Amino acid sequence: MIRSFLKRLISSEYVALVLRIYVGYFFIYASLSKIPYPAQFAEATANYRLIPYLFLNLGAVILPWLEFVCGLFLIIGFMSRASAVLIGLMLIAFNVMVLINMYWGAPISCGCYDTVGEPIGWRKILENAAMLLFTVQIYFFDGLSVFRRRKSIVYDKSGAAAPASSR
Repeated sequence: MIRSFLKRLISSEYVALVLRIYVGYFFIYASLSKIPYPAQFAEATANYRLIPYLFLNLGAVILPWLEFVCGLFLIIGFMSRASAVLIGLMLIAFNVMVLINMYWGAPISCGCYDTVGEPIGWRKILENAAMLLFTVQIYFFDGLSVFRRRKSIVYDKSGAAAPASSR
């Protein structure tokens, strides 16, 4: 009984909708402090000492806009699977960078929301891991969207309409 309830809950498209809105809002919120101040974001990214300096400025301009667009697309349900994949990849990259700097003992802030953000640590790792699980659920079970295509009508060789599922 409990197992079937959990299975239905995890695979629910309504849960995917709630998670889409939550993750989308989270990434839009995170991008809004970076978009107007790319130099400060580049500096926060440079503190990780993992990105070559050649790519820092370009990444500091592109990454916040990517976060914003993916978050917006998740909220409105447009290309939500692609947005979930991109956000998932960003979360994996962020976690790898945080873990490496935790191993090195670097006393830096995460640079997630502003330049005086919270210090890196296990809380940030767990937060990103939970968001990654949310994006996996969105990828596999999202089905509610205004932008979804309707089933198309398929015509057979004689010109008669056949249901799309009969292919």
